[in-house]
Amino acid sequence: MGSNAILVVGGGFSGITAALEAAEVGHEVFIVEKNPFLGGRVMQLNKYFPKLCPPSCGLEIQFQRIKNNKRVKFFTQAEVVKVTGRPGDYEVTVKIRPRYVEPGSVNLAETAEKLSKDIVNEFDFGLGTRKALYMDVPFAFPNRYVLDKERCTKEDLETLSGADVVNLGDAPKEIVLSVGSIVYATGWKPYDVTKLTNLGAGAIKNCVTNMQLERLAAPSGPTKGNILRPSDGKAPRSVAFVQCAGSRDENHLNYCSYICCMASLKQAAYVREAYPDARVTIFYIDLRTPGRYDNFAKKVLADDRVTTVKGKVAAVAEDVGTGDVILTVEDAVTGIKSDNRFEMVVLATGMQPSNAGEHLPVDVPVDEMGFIVGGEEKGIFAAGCAATPLDVMKSAQSATGAAMKAIALVRGR
Repeated sequence: MGSNAILVVGGGFSGITAALEAAEVGHEVFIVEKNPFLGGRVMQLNKYFPKLCPPSCGLEIQFQRIKNNKRVKFFTQAEVVKVTGRPGDYEVTVKIRPRYVEPGSVNLAETAEKLSKDIVNEFDFGLGTRKALYMDVPFAFPNRYVLDKERCTKEDLETLSGADVVNLGDAPKEIVLSVGSIVYATGWKPYDVTKLTNLGAGAIKNCVTNMQLERLAAPSGPTKGNILRPSDGKAPRSVAFVQCAGSRDENHLNYCSYICCMASLKQAAYVREAYPDARVTIFYIDLRTPGRYDNFAKKVLADDRVTTVKGKVAAVAEDVGTGDVILTVEDAVTGIKSDNRFEMVVLATGMQPSNAGEHLPVDVPVDEMGFIVGGEEKGIFAAGCAATPLDVMKSAQSATGAAMKAIALVRGR
């Protein structure tokens, strides 16, 4: 018989966009998101391109559209584990992990603070801690706490047993969805910095990744929006950005991650706005600022305390006494190799598809890097960074295109 419903795998900006585009022309849409909240990587940013808005600006509008559209149903803490059928008539098995918190928008901040154990906060990329009962950001959607029960102490579980909305007996469940087509909008993950052994491999405290800097700059982050050195909490007076950290490298990611240069220029602006006396240096292979971003780059680089050096960073070392970071760089223009001291260094790590290294429950081709490169003849369409590295605006455009193809398939079968 078939189905006109559409499944969207991934609840980040691309997934939400694809879902809303399909729902607003009359299709039932299911969003399946593995994390406890929708919003994806955008939710972790301080500001995003092209308008340099805070994530709450764009996401809260999208969240409101989901609330107001009964055709959109979403499942968080969820994963597609099996897909059977054919284009126009798929059965999808979804496994949902327990949340342990009942529906509603009850503020559980006081309850969370009573818990004894502090847990490394993955949302802040290890820069801060959280309690087992948590909400990633104040504007999270659904605006409902989640409990990491497996990481609670016995005392924590006793404390939580008295909370009305906490259901410690919640259990995993499986549901089966009937859909006609599938949009994969599974997004991206930062390349694993520990693989970059010549760049500190994540072991040098004041050498952070670009996504860690976003969390330091974000008001909801571990330092409440203050860009501070992780080692001692001091404001850095000199900051270096190392471009292509793992990108354009046959030993790591063999492609350009598209947005890294713009992200570093944006973050240079963060630093200069926060610290008017700070010095910023960007070490790059090629400084790529596509299209409309060229004007933004010119504005940032007009600052006489922001300099660029075309050169490859060969090594990163730590001055144990001061916590400063020493970069060994060969200037590609002069040929001079030198050591350069900075109080903080930011590695512009590349974008890797979230599916890289994972087995997909659908039979679609992926390239050697993990990007989805086909499957449309099967009614499966890739959107956003599941297909290629993109910024937020282009991810949304890609998602709209994928939604239109998914709609055309179910209507034309």
